[in-house]
Amino acid sequence: MHKSCILWLLILFSASLAAQSGFFLKHNKKKDRIPFKVVNNLPIIDVEINGTPLSFILDTGVRSTILFSLEAADSVQLRNTSSVKLQGLGAGGSVDALKSLNNRVRVGDVLDNDHDLYIIFDSTLNFSPRMGIPIHGILGNEFFQNFIVKIKYSSKIITVYDSQKYSLKPCKKCEDLALNFVGSKPYISLTVASEEKQEEVKLLVDSGSSDVIWLFDDYDFIEESPKNYFKDFLGLGLSGNIFGKRARIPLLSMGDFQLKNVNTSFPEEDAILKARYYEDRDGSLGGGFLSRFTVTFDYGNKKVRFKKNNKFNDPFNYNMSGLTLEHAGMELVKEERQAAVNTNRANQNESLTFNSISVTTEVNFSLVPKYVVADVRDNSPAALAGIQKGDEVITINGKPCYHYKLYELIEMFSTDEGKRITMEVKREGYMNKVKFYLKSVF
Repeated sequence: MHKSCILWLLILFSASLAAQSGFFLKHNKKKDRIPFKVVNNLPIIDVEINGTPLSFILDTGVRSTILFSLEAADSVQLRNTSSVKLQGLGAGGSVDALKSLNNRVRVGDVLDNDHDLYIIFDSTLNFSPRMGIPIHGILGNEFFQNFIVKIKYSSKIITVYDSQKYSLKPCKKCEDLALNFVGSKPYISLTVASEEKQEEVKLLVDSGSSDVIWLFDDYDFIEESPKNYFKDFLGLGLSGNIFGKRARIPLLSMGDFQLKNVNTSFPEEDAILKARYYEDRDGSLGGGFLSRFTVTFDYGNKKVRFKKNNKFNDPFNYNMSGLTLEHAGMELVKEERQAAVNTNRANQNESLTFNSISVTTEVNFSLVPKYVVADVRDNSPAALAGIQKGDEVITINGKPCYHYKLYELIEMFSTDEGKRITMEVKREGYMNKVKFYLKSVF
């Protein structure tokens, strides 16, 4: 999976979908602290739906809760369902779904006892393989509407405050921006610039995208001579795959905060026609940007606060291997380990003890993740080394591949230009050893 692989769904609902009663803090609490995981810049939280524990992406770019894991949908007791069609990003058409009413949703001590959600049964909309962990759905920005919500990416804690009992204090080291809403979706304005030009852009704040920034127009940042971009798969949308160009823009400014040489994606026009038609915006701002801050959303006062964390000055890197890996189920492996056993034996005639050491072999069987190559970028180091789509990765740098989590491999491929990568891959039952060096795209 590319580090920038996204989960960015534009759901176009009719005006008949009225606002829900909404989430509230149980026991009249003032706040609740909710731990979360960060995988590929995406916040993953535990969500309980009608008593069933699941893992969801917290996504400010989508209004409603969406369940898209078929196995998870089978295990959840769904209430008051009716058929609907949903339309989203991507060049394809609408998808069949169910709308379910009156569900009980719990996140920590945050509850909604009358929650609407949407269930998609299309098995191709399965993000778990590219994430390396189970992902059952998306919790949309309805979660934010009744609270002040602070997402602290550095400590992986979300703090939910009762907006009637808490207000934001002045912060000299922060940037406070106005939140503008189209429907319930939050937008902010930032500046993209080079030495020759400067543009103010209106961006959807999209925590469900792992990219840094998407721009719908190239603003002359894309050049053919010398070529400063490459074509790539950008992500999976509700209505199909999204392709486009990846490049870097010289400067992204937010008040006094400035980021340089910023990874930027420019999606193909057919994937964003619906976003252009239904929303007046220039692109989106994703987790690659948000994860460099502590971000506090105050929907009631239409404000968002950014405070830099220790990742702010980290350089922007693309996947320098050209490999997209995905989780392809589990397999049983046998591992042997030698263990030394110290045996003490006393002499019958003398008060002496003899020590002896015996070596035994322990055999363990374990279910471990299996990783396969989902895609190889043309002319990338991995492609030039002969790796092909469908290859099963057995070892990386001498270690079994299953010793790594998928996001650890993504990070490995996105840092340390010049690093040597050795792999054993299996293709049609035959083992191949390959070697390549990570090389910067630009």
